Amino acid sequence: MKEKFGGLIEMTKILIPFYSSYGHVHELAKAVAAGVSMVEGAEARTVKIEEFDVTKQAMSGQEAYVKAQEEMANLPTATHDDLRWADGIIWGIPTRYGTMPAQIKQFLDSAGSLWMNGELEGKATGIFTSTGSIHGGQETTAITSLVTMLHFGMIYVGLPYGSNPEQLTTDGIGGSPYAASTVAAPDGSNQPDERELTMAKRLGTRVAEVAKKLNQ
Repeated sequence: MKEKFGGLIEMTKILIPFYSSYGHVHELAKAVAAGVSMVEGAEARTVKIEEFDVTKQAMSGQEAYVKAQEEMANLPTATHDDLRWADGIIWGIPTRYGTMPAQIKQFLDSAGSLWMNGELEGKATGIFTSTGSIHGGQETTAITSLVTMLHFGMIYVGLPYGSNPEQLTTDGIGGSPYAASTVAAPDGSNQPDERELTMAKRLGTRVAEVAKKLNQ
């Protein structure tokens, strides 16, 4: 926290923008927000990346998709002003063929003025993701998304092995030095494992702590 003129305390503001089709990334976002709340003087704002109308139409016959979208209906939609507001940004980016979905890419592509003016430079950032299989983009989604974050000038925060020993398991859960993650299964039937949620929470804490230090 920084003390502003008049003795008012400025909170460390962490934005959690995410896109989620079936709710797995949404569940991770909740854990990330919980991790942010563990840092004194930090506050989290969770926002959803807007869905494409064509995707809504194409997937309207899938019960799991419809249910997940209904559960997220009351969440605010991410705006560029949200990005300006934040001291740190933790992105929920599910995989699409090993990279970020078009919904998130369009949101970032439309933020060209923020890039040109350097408005996101120096902000701590991190990523959490979801894939259908262990080898379906757990690492490549984070690494390819990192390129965009660097273009905006953000400071990337990962999940080191030392404080996340769960990553050393061979049980088939998510989690890597690059991002918190979950393995949803090809049919989406898996819900995030407690160990995955724990790592997501730690990511929230870690990014908030880094953002707090950068903001001092």
